[in-house]
Formats: sequence, structure tokens, C-alpha cells
Amino acid sequence: MRILVTGGCGFIGSAVVRHIIGATGHSVVNVDKLTYAATGESTAAAAADPRYVHVRADITDGAAMRAIFAAHRPDAVMHLAAESHVDRSIDGPGVFMHTNILGTYTLLEAAREYWSGLDADGRAGFRFHHVSTDEVFGALQPDDAPFCETTPYDPRSPYSASKAASDHLVRAWQHTYGLPAFVTNTTNNYGFWHFPEKLIPLVTINAIAGRGLPVYGDGGNMRDWLFVDDHAEALVLAVERGRPGETYAIGARQPRSNLQVVGAICAVLDELRPDPAGPHARLIHHVHDRPGHDFRYEIDPAHAESALGWRARHDFETGIRRTVQWYLDNRDWWTALQARHDSTKRLGVAPAGAAA
Repeated sequence: MRILVTGGCGFIGSAVVRHIIGATGHSVVNVDKLTYAATGESTAAAAADPRYVHVRADITDGAAMRAIFAAHRPDAVMHLAAESHVDRSIDGPGVFMHTNILGTYTLLEAAREYWSGLDADGRAGFRFHHVSTDEVFGALQPDDAPFCETTPYDPRSPYSASKAASDHLVRAWQHTYGLPAFVTNTTNNYGFWHFPEKLIPLVTINAIAGRGLPVYGDGGNMRDWLFVDDHAEALVLAVERGRPGETYAIGARQPRSNLQVVGAICAVLDELRPDPAGPHARLIHHVHDRPGHDFRYEIDPAHAESALGWRARHDFETGIRRTVQWYLDNRDWWTALQARHDSTKRLGVAPAGAAA
């Protein structure tokens, strides 16, 4: 297949690009406008392959999207481009509405126009895969069953509300126009090339530098953690095997509290890069919680595992060790990011749990 991937220079998108080029025979058209959280370095290995092309364009630009469909003739779309940081959505919700809602609408219309012009076999084989989040389902209490494909929507932040709206648009285009579309919802991802404003890279970088590790509230907020390479594998299997109108909830069965995550990072660093001043956990301190902080997210991935023939390969301990080692080995990348983003005050200072 020729797969059009939006947001392919972002964290999850770049993992998808690397997986497609490295592990399949498919080709990639990566549509990414290179916002602050996207880095070309994350797709450098793929860029050397003739099956890969990057088009710098904005998904809210309808003319550009139509031109990309006409020029590259994709067999499938994997739509990952989105604004995704909850704290940023609280501070400035407008860009989330613009990118996540208007951008998805614009892409759907370009895809529908292109799909309508295909022959019968092309229309039957085409797929529009919309990648979403478990945050659209709201928050779980300690004894609640995990989210699944039939969990009612109850978004709590501007970010999750914008993603919920985009999910509804995709399903409406599938139901009303017959566009062969489906949705995947996932939980918190972690791994390589993660922009350092999110919980795990931020804590890792702060701890390496000996800076404080501020944790929201009591640190008890729970998330289900999925290694990004495992997620990328699931997403590509979904575009190969997914059925129009379906939903696939993708998770790792690895719930941890924010405080447990921070403690695990500290323990790995104590082993890999001991600090003469003492255990890294000494840097943890608690700060006032953010507005509307959801307590718990967790996914039951049983349907996705069965339908896609997939299961997460990494347990949390293995994945977090690999991730911390990667940040130790790639200091030049994240220090350069910090230097380039002087206006991004979150780099190195946001409370742990800001992205969770």
C-alpha cells in the first residue's frame, strides 16, 4: 500500500513511519507541517528509503490536501496530526479546535473527494484510519472497569473535547457518505523521540540534569502506559486489517500512577547514571494540581488484540529502561531542542503528570 500519514514527524507518527519503512513493504507519504513538537531527526532513517516522501503542509489547507491526494494516490490514510498536550489546551484552546477539529474535517473532505473518484476496487480497498486517545472517554474511578470500544464519551479538557469532536466527524463521514473509515483509541505512549514537555521525557531530562521533579497533587493519578513502537505496530496492523465503522481500543495492560512512573525513572537512572549527590528520588516534590486533572485512564485491549492479532511486546519495566537509556544516549538531540525552543517554558520545568 501507499499510505498517507499525517503528523509523521511527531512522536507517534514518526514511530509509525519508521515501522512502515523498516518492517513492511508499504510506502509512506508523510504530511507534516513541522510544528514545535515535530523533528525531522525522528524520520531521518526512513528518509533515506525511496518508499518515503515528506510533504510539508497543513491539514487545515484544503487545496493542499486535495493536491496531495491527486499527486500521490494513496491507498490508505493514517491520520495522526493533532495538538495533544493537555496543559497547552488549557492555556490556549483555540489552536486545538483549529487543528484537531477543522483539520480533521478538511482531511475527511479531501479524502472523500479522492475516494469517490476511484474505481470500484479502489473504493472498496481504501481505508481512512483516525488515531485518537482514551481521554475522550473521561476519567475512571479506582474500581471502574477499563475503557473499551463501547465506553460512552465524556471528555474533560479542551484537548480531549477536540479529539472527541474529530472522532465523531470520522464516524459521521463513514455513516453518511460510506467513506471506509475507522477509529483507534489509545492510552499514554512513551518511548524514543518524545518531545520533552511530556511526563516521561521531561522527568528523565530533569533527573539527568539534577533538577527538581515536581509532581502534580499526590502523584496518584493512574495511566495505562504503552511503548510507542508497540503502538505503531498495532496501528499498521489496523490499517491492513481494520474494518470500516469499527473502533479498536489499543492498550498495554500496564497501569502505573504518576508517582510510580517517576520513581521507576529515578531507579533506572540510579543504576545507569548514579548521581554522587544521592538517589534521584530525592528530587521529587509535590505541587498544586492542574485544573480538571482526570484521575485514571486505562484500556481493555481485548478486542483489538483479537481482531488485529496483536499484543504489546514490552512490559513497563523493559520499556522504561529502554527509554531512559535512549535519552542518555541522545543528549545532543534534546539539548538542541531546548536551545531552539526558548519560548517553550515547559521544557524542563513542567510538573510531572502534565501530559498524563
